[in-house]
Amino acid sequence: MKQTAHFPRLLHLALFGGSLATSVLLDSLHPAQALFNNSPKAVLDEAWQIVNREYVDGTFNQVDWQAARQRLLDRSYTSTEQAYAALKKELERLGDPYTRFLNPDQFQALTNQTSGELSGIGIRLRIDAASQQLTVVEPIANSPASEAGVQTGDRILAIDGKSTQGMTVEDASRLIQGEVGTLVTLRIERNGRNTFELPLTRARIELPNVQHGLRQDGNTRIGYIRLTEFSSHAPAQMQRAIEDLLNQNVDGFVLDLRGNPGGSLQASIQIARMWLDEGAIVQTVDRDGHSEEITANHTALTQLPLAVLVDGNSASASEILTGALMDNNRAVVVGTRSFGKALVQAVHPLSDGSGITVTVAHYYTPNGTDISHRGIMPNIEVNLTAQEQRQLATNQGLIGTPSDPQYLRALTALQSTIATNRRPQAPFNQQVSVGQEALTPPN
Repeated sequence: MKQTAHFPRLLHLALFGGSLATSVLLDSLHPAQALFNNSPKAVLDEAWQIVNREYVDGTFNQVDWQAARQRLLDRSYTSTEQAYAALKKELERLGDPYTRFLNPDQFQALTNQTSGELSGIGIRLRIDAASQQLTVVEPIANSPASEAGVQTGDRILAIDGKSTQGMTVEDASRLIQGEVGTLVTLRIERNGRNTFELPLTRARIELPNVQHGLRQDGNTRIGYIRLTEFSSHAPAQMQRAIEDLLNQNVDGFVLDLRGNPGGSLQASIQIARMWLDEGAIVQTVDRDGHSEEITANHTALTQLPLAVLVDGNSASASEILTGALMDNNRAVVVGTRSFGKALVQAVHPLSDGSGITVTVAHYYTPNGTDISHRGIMPNIEVNLTAQEQRQLATNQGLIGTPSDPQYLRALTALQSTIATNRRPQAPFNQQVSVGQEALTPPN
């Protein structure tokens, strides 16, 4: 979304799980808030003011929003949690699950998700089903963990001396993350080696949201790109992936958006412009009826044939990109119906480190389609059986290979377009052979 008079404080936009999120700079405290500087009521009034100013429905779902403020400020609160609960109850009256309060931990998680960065050592973790031990899925490239030699399959027995037995991945991640430059020590168990202690210095980690590779299908070279989230780093990662594959002389691309919950709107626009040379990308409409259309700007990196994979978990920014490519006939879309949320939300930080997301507008595809509750129906529908879903879930190395039925169908859909692209085009004044006849175009 452009920075217009309607949203003068926007810093960046993000879409997650079907909603558009916006990080903003807060105005100075409303005068009434000064009365509650040492009270949870300060945060409650901050949140109320934001909703009052920006919520997309001017009737507030027929709720008396002024009375809601009075209820929030008239109560006495014995804890921050009690105040949070009261705010959540008032927000529920709006009947909008995407206008919601985020406690400080939740708000920090969303901030990390949008930025595509976190402070830690760079490992992906899971609980091993057989041993129930905290296990390294993989170290992230160029991270402290990868540089220190952490390996896939390593078992983390303790974090700074605290046993990980019975610990969830989320709890372990919280212990591992911390201030850049500080130390965290892991006790690691590895097959063929005695248990050892490994001290690691936390760093700012850029999360990889784009994976890509060359796929050979007979004599056809396919550039496969999987985008897992539209973080602020995703456009640069996408550009590198496209350029790398173009350098490998691919004939076409498959862009995999399955399971992608969304991310930064600016990232989705930038990525759409890498594939789409002209045409509309998305249209937004706010509560006052103000409409804004965002378009391509002749900066596409390639015009090679493109297929897009989507499923029921492809949401928001994924649907904006898919809708733009589909409505402009730039790509064939394969898979199952997408998630189907088109509500635009602003995400605001509050003064105690918590935050609030507020629905502020609606978005539409270039053809004016409202995808809310309907999603985007692919050009080619390919449903996976329960067995196929389990196979891909348990062996993710099969995703984007001929063992992946949706990917395989995308390849088939691309073949005719790729063949047309390969066919040499005769000059206009050259005779073109058609059957046994020779036709000469008129002068």
